[in-house]
Amino acid sequence: MGKIEKGEKCSVLGCENNAVRSLSAGNVTAAGLKTDSEKRAYLCKEHYKEFKKATRKERTLERWRQRDSY
Repeated sequence: MGKIEKGEKCSVLGCENNAVRSLSAGNVTAAGLKTDSEKRAYLCKEHYKEFKKATRKERTLERWRQRDSY
């Protein structure tokens, strides 16, 4: 049983919602979200959606790079 299943709260400052995803804290802070964690950042549904919007361009470029390397 992981931390999310046990009821971990969102790591974004000021948010008290239950987390639904766990990501690297470095990636989350690079996306512009302020967290209080050092290794893992736990995000609620709303903040995960913000994270996906903020990293959409980087993920698309990474997919193109992977496709071209074959």
